[in-house]
Amino acid sequence: MAVSQRTTIAFSLVSIPIAMYTATQDHDIHFNQLHDKDHHRIRYKKTCSHCGNEVESKDIIKGYEYDKDKYVVITDDDLEKIKTEKERSIQILHFANLNQISPVYYDKTYHAVPEAGGDKAFELFRKALMQEQKIAIGKTVQGSKESLLAIIPREDGMLIQTMFYEDEIKELPKGYNKPEVSDQELSMAKQLIESMDTPFNPSEYKDEYQVKLRGLIETKVSGKEVVAAVSEPNNIINLMDALKASLDQNKPTSPKKSGRSKKTSA
Repeated sequence: MAVSQRTTIAFSLVSIPIAMYTATQDHDIHFNQLHDKDHHRIRYKKTCSHCGNEVESKDIIKGYEYDKDKYVVITDDDLEKIKTEKERSIQILHFANLNQISPVYYDKTYHAVPEAGGDKAFELFRKALMQEQKIAIGKTVQGSKESLLAIIPREDGMLIQTMFYEDEIKELPKGYNKPEVSDQELSMAKQLIESMDTPFNPSEYKDEYQVKLRGLIETKVSGKEVVAAVSEPNNIINLMDALKASLDQNKPTSPKKSGRSKKTSA
């Protein structure tokens, strides 16, 4: 796995050299765009607006438009020159509780791995965060942006999450009325939640639609006819009926063992 970034976690007088690796990968099926007349691939070319010639990626540089059709060129060396050691490292700002942060603020996830010489400090930092049940909030410069970060301890290492700033989060597009719910409805909803309450195990979840999509592609490749999926009829129109039906559907096949049950006398 390629290193995404090498940096240092810095707080007070402590510096921990780390490497950041992307923590997620894309398994989605991707489609190409084709011309509907002859089914040939649609390709996009980068051309110069002045001379009209096609331009290769190696010949493209960064520019900032400071006036109409007037640009100042910015190179990677220019960006590095204005960085101090503070901007090259992850500066810890403070510590917080994980449940204090709304998931809407999280963006990309990275695995943090200690570099040579940083193992002891890395493990000390991870263990202290775990025992205090805290995460670290920090900042660093990535590319041309100062990124807000959350450093989250785990049993087997640490995660670094890039975060959005408050002004990057959109407000709720539309409010809604909150109708009154009866005690009976609320009680049944709680029962339904309890009947489906199980520990989260990520290995249990698969992208089932991707399996169908691969089957569709294989069907088309083999020249067979695609058969439409059959939907299950849904005749429930009442909220209470829906809750009752859901509870019946989720009843356990065998009685749950409860730690609070009394022992049967011999």
